[in-house]
Amino acid sequence: MAMQLNGKYAVGILLTFILLAAVMLYIFPVLYMMTGIKQMTAFSFSLSRIALWFVLLVIFLYTHCVEKGHFLLKKEKNYTLAFFIKTIVGLYFICIMGGAFLGAAIQVFTEEKMSSKLFEISSLLKNNYFLIIFTCFTAGAVEELLMRGYIQPRIEKMYNSPLSGILVSAILFGILHSTYGTIGQVIIPFFIGVVFAIFYKLYSNIKILMICHFMIDFISLMMMNMLDIKHLSVL
Repeated sequence: MAMQLNGKYAVGILLTFILLAAVMLYIFPVLYMMTGIKQMTAFSFSLSRIALWFVLLVIFLYTHCVEKGHFLLKKEKNYTLAFFIKTIVGLYFICIMGGAFLGAAIQVFTEEKMSSKLFEISSLLKNNYFLIIFTCFTAGAVEELLMRGYIQPRIEKMYNSPLSGILVSAILFGILHSTYGTIGQVIIPFFIGVVFAIFYKLYSNIKILMICHFMIDFISLMMMNMLDIKHLSVL
């Protein structure tokens, strides 16, 4: 029975990664073919975010129809409002400071320029506050529910190893961000993935991670929105 369930977990994890990778890599070419518009627009970018929600829906249905269990294997623990606030702020600064250090190190050793895709998205989101919020909410909810909520505990159960759950979920999180085309957009998400996965293992609260993920993306995009785009590479 356990072997059969592990097989279903493995298929679910593979399905999650394939669907997310397909959206990241092919959603815009598909939209270009359907609309004939050969550039990213606010509308096509919105559709790409909706596609991520569709992936979450597919995995949710897979959980209930094939695995026949709960989407979140780890029961959510409840905490006080004070714990929520201090933890979200603490995680935010750990991720931002660690990301800044890694970004600076990568810049020194590789002289890597800003991702052209990130530049394009930043320009697209300029002063479009609804799309900024929708983008950040989608990333915070969908990515945390799939990477930490779905994949991490299943890897841990399959291999009876919390470390495997942490590392595999963080590696997949980093690989999915490789579509931005830079080393930094793989290493920094991997680092954040490790921090978030350790927290989830210790405290079993996906809501805190969703809020913190939203904050990281929202504050970053708002800074990009306010600053001259050509100066963004220093962030």
